[in-house]
Amino acid sequence: MPADDRYSRQVRFAPIGEEGQKRLASSRVLLIGLGALGTVAADQLVRSGIGFLRIIDRDFVELSNLQRQSLFDEEDIQKNLPKAIAAETKLRRINSSIQIEAKVEDVNPSNIEDYLGDVDLVLDALDNFETRFVINDACAKHHKPWIYTAAVGSYGLVMPVIPGTTPCLRCFMGKMPAPGTSATCETAGVIAPITHIIASIQIAEALKFLTGNLGPADIRLTAYDVWSHRFQRIDVGSESMATCPVCSERTFEYLDGNPLRTITLCGRNAVQLIPGVKGDLNFTELSKSIGAFGSVQFNEFLLKCSSPPYEITVFKDGRAIVKGTEEPGLARSVYSKMIGL
Repeated sequence: MPADDRYSRQVRFAPIGEEGQKRLASSRVLLIGLGALGTVAADQLVRSGIGFLRIIDRDFVELSNLQRQSLFDEEDIQKNLPKAIAAETKLRRINSSIQIEAKVEDVNPSNIEDYLGDVDLVLDALDNFETRFVINDACAKHHKPWIYTAAVGSYGLVMPVIPGTTPCLRCFMGKMPAPGTSATCETAGVIAPITHIIASIQIAEALKFLTGNLGPADIRLTAYDVWSHRFQRIDVGSESMATCPVCSERTFEYLDGNPLRTITLCGRNAVQLIPGVKGDLNFTELSKSIGAFGSVQFNEFLLKCSSPPYEITVFKDGRAIVKGTEEPGLARSVYSKMIGL
């Protein structure tokens, strides 16, 4: 297969052309989140021919993901694969010439700056506002362009952010919404068409930026409802930057805060626990002790123990997701009892 044939149709698109394709080949992108939005975005990015893609996700593949998360299949569930690892495997099959770096991590104030320092663009494909506001702060601090996306039900949003030039997420939303006040895919559902459309719009904006075709004057908040076919392009307004603590005062309260140690995963009846100090768990040894509580499965990436009414999934660094409760105190108790940490 001729090397230049892979991108021939994209190169023939005049706004990209040969020069744009060269710029893509030297581009470095960070994609945070590998759910419905992230899998579509990752797939399109590697097909476009970017040079480097870093993908990060804290979760593992579950049956409910397959309805819309297009890089995963039933075999990934049977193998208990983290999303980042499963996605990396599929993406390498799609384009072996792309440099892909997969991280099974929780992005938070303690590590976000490590991940975005060497990239040209950051893509948000998350399902929670806590991490988005951390990304907004970190990108503003380091002057890294990023693209916000969200989708729930049949409705989605996209907004590129060029720090110091265009309004940021704080300009648009102000304070972070209180927990439980925003609809989620677990509480309101979501259909695959909107996630694919919103992710595709995000990648179109990414391609424009990376090839030098996205000017600040062209940036708007895009909103679309695939069920009603209502489409809006909204000017957030640069005047909002004058009163934004991030844009006007360079105050990064979400980045400067402590890493989130306990996170209730809204609508999933689950809590994520983040250890104060990272470890490197020996799953073979842990399986012997935790096996007293229930059935255990593990691989090189994670260990699962089902102990009704709870199920605990433990990652190599000690991070865990406890299913069966949304009460942080109870989740910590289950974690301490079963893991002994």
